[in-house]
Amino acid sequence: MPNLKPKQIKKDKLLEQGVSLLLEKGYHATGLKEILDTVQIPKGSFYSYFNSKEQFAAEAVSHYIEPFILRLSAHLQNPALDGLSALKTYYAELITEVEQTGFKGGCLLGNLMGEVGDTSPLCQKSLLDAVGRYSDLQRIALERGQKQGKVRLDRSAKSMADLMLNSWQGALLRMKVEQSVEPLKAVCRDLLDDYFGV
Repeated sequence: MPNLKPKQIKKDKLLEQGVSLLLEKGYHATGLKEILDTVQIPKGSFYSYFNSKEQFAAEAVSHYIEPFILRLSAHLQNPALDGLSALKTYYAELITEVEQTGFKGGCLLGNLMGEVGDTSPLCQKSLLDAVGRYSDLQRIALERGQKQGKVRLDRSAKSMADLMLNSWQGALLRMKVEQSVEPLKAVCRDLLDDYFGV
């Protein structure tokens, strides 16, 4: 960590633990005491980091999406990969990871959209921002693929990025129920290997 102050380090630990618990239990079943005990911070100190549990969840969303943004960005910066190949490589890695973790959790964005997406304006704003950033990066990959002659031109890159995101979220829900990565693989086969290509 590049010269972070102790307060920021503790806040990051709270967010890291919060992401894990929110993925495992959901927003309503995750108690602040459980998070604070794990990070060994007194309950009263929580409010020096966050105004409310709602703000905590909203910041956890931003904390959660950042590694995905950075990883996809790294694939897009790889000169050996065209835009479509960058997406294929990225999603193949995600599939391997969810298989290794035993299909637990799914996606925090999808989980919280279903649980508090229409009841918490603060979380809704954070979710919309995270989804927008994530979808924009995929749009950029598909636009690059279109310029490179790898992605169809009769659909906009934005509509295809939205389709990928929506299909992936649905497949993650089915993955949890079926305890199988097959729904995820099917999305990649049907969209990345077929529908999006030329």
